[in-house]
Amino acid sequence: MHYGNGRTTRCRDVLPSEFKYCSDLNTTLFVKRMLEAEKPDFIAFTGDNIFGSSAADAAESMFKAFGPAMESGLPWGAVLGNHDQESTMTCEELMSFISLMDYSVSQTNPYAEDSSCNTTEGCQLAIIDGFGNYNIKIYGVLCSISSFLTVGIGATVDGVRTYGWIKESQLHWLREVSERLQDQRPHNDHSEINASPSLAFFHIPIPEMRQFYFQKSIGQFQEAIACSLVNSGVLRTFVSMGDVKAVFVGHDHTNDFCGNLDGIWFCYGGGFGYHGYGRIEWPRRARIISIQLVKGKNAWMGVERIKTWKRLDDDKLSMIDAQTLWNLKPFS
Repeated sequence: MHYGNGRTTRCRDVLPSEFKYCSDLNTTLFVKRMLEAEKPDFIAFTGDNIFGSSAADAAESMFKAFGPAMESGLPWGAVLGNHDQESTMTCEELMSFISLMDYSVSQTNPYAEDSSCNTTEGCQLAIIDGFGNYNIKIYGVLCSISSFLTVGIGATVDGVRTYGWIKESQLHWLREVSERLQDQRPHNDHSEINASPSLAFFHIPIPEMRQFYFQKSIGQFQEAIACSLVNSGVLRTFVSMGDVKAVFVGHDHTNDFCGNLDGIWFCYGGGFGYHGYGRIEWPRRARIISIQLVKGKNAWMGVERIKTWKRLDDDKLSMIDAQTLWNLKPFS
């Protein structure tokens, strides 16, 4: 969202006729329009929630940025981007603050798995890089899972400054989460229905996404993939886990495409916030994810299909680029 100070923070890359009256409040209005139109069950924010250098007080800016989510009463989760910590709070302080906001299910970091630890009181946090690594189990669909990861802010590699990357400690934690979930899955004649597809959310794209320069994708590819110089094996880890079906990233505002790498979809949302850069006469946009369930004889069962589309912040909240990301039964 790149939220700044609210009414006094001007928009970027809008028409001259729009500039005078355009501010962070346009971002707030877009969030509210989206919530009213889609009536979602969960809201995910993929980083750069505030634009630190434009936010005089990080806490105040976050209250404004996440205000519509809190007012909606819906559960929501967020990770950090590379600009959130540029204001008055560190990454750890930001994630701790976000985790305490109304209806937020965000976590500073996961708790270490310990059979003697039945509550969060006295439990130890897992030893893991970064702040904002956590998983959310979605019950009622035989425990689908969404994993949120914070990518490092940045580092210098061989004398070259580069964006951060997902570290081995984070990947190790993800593998453990996946293994535990699969161990808990019922094993019976309908095990394919009981499969638990997972989604992942983080801010900075992985290096393999540069392959979409040469591969087919759905949506618009309008700027270079700004990723780390370090390839830490995220794609390889996701493929070996087998349950991650789609990944959602931010960072590159004028990319809004989905492309497939080794059977996993990697999707941008497109630029949402009006204080973030964009393109004149290219509407701000948001991505919607729909998880559809198998209808059993007496109850809803496992996940049958995962679909996605985008809505534009135009007069009609136009829907574009609808596609299916995963089917329980391929080609159904």
